[in-house]
Amino acid sequence: MKERLCLLTVHAHPDDEASKGAPTMAMYKAEGVHTVLVCCTGGEEGDLQNPALREPGQAFHGLTVEEEKQRLAELRPGELAKSAEIIGFDEVVMMGYRDSGMVDTDPNGHPESFHQAPIDEAVGRLVAVIRSQRANVIITYGDDQRGYPHPDHLKVHDISVLAWERAGDPAWYPEHGEPYQPQKLYYTVWAKARLTAIHEAMIELRGESPYDQEWLDRPGQDLRITTRLDVGNFLWARSGALRAHATQVDPTEPWWFGLTDEELSEVYPWEDWILARSLVGMPAEGELETDLFAGIRTSVSP
Repeated sequence: MKERLCLLTVHAHPDDEASKGAPTMAMYKAEGVHTVLVCCTGGEEGDLQNPALREPGQAFHGLTVEEEKQRLAELRPGELAKSAEIIGFDEVVMMGYRDSGMVDTDPNGHPESFHQAPIDEAVGRLVAVIRSQRANVIITYGDDQRGYPHPDHLKVHDISVLAWERAGDPAWYPEHGEPYQPQKLYYTVWAKARLTAIHEAMIELRGESPYDQEWLDRPGQDLRITTRLDVGNFLWARSGALRAHATQVDPTEPWWFGLTDEELSEVYPWEDWILARSLVGMPAEGELETDLFAGIRTSVSP
């Protein structure tokens, strides 16, 4: 009996799964791949990003800053559940850590924060999930996070790389199940080609773009991209999941919704990835993979 294919993605906070890779996960779910979301924190330090919710009759009208924080913490688990349902995750695993907040803020020092978690403990928790799910492919954040050096995002990268290396080693975490070695590890990346294409389309179609010159001048990592997936038919997963996070995403914000799904599918219908580790070979120089399971499908099936 062939094993099922399993794709596991690791994120820092509720809503990260919506903005990074939602169409890819929905596409593989539609193929019959077992999809797993690991969310490391509860997003307790998030801020209200949707000003409409402060208007009269809305959930945050008249609340103090402290009350607003409490209400956010109460609502975010439900938003995550709705987002995960839209994307189609088979399983959602909460790692149980507290949101560490932005860099150099007081929440970084909270004893229950992800930032303060001992690295081997956090890696062990993730290894336990990888082993129980028998994940073939892991998706995580990249090694270059200069654009957004959030402590939790940095730690997601660190524990994911170590978990990928240790999950198959019986010497590590024998208490966390039978060893199982994932075959591939990918990094998320927002291609500069994508940003440029969206910017130019918005200028043409809307007369303005949310991307200023500072964004356009940012260095890209396009030369590192190894894998490009056509997810044009699954862009609804991104927009729908983003809207599910009603406290975190303003539905009128052109940064997220400046183009419709149909327009975006014409402009840039791809999601891009960097293959960082592989036990089944790397794509030839100058070639792009079109499948995260390239090299794996011969031995396992959905």
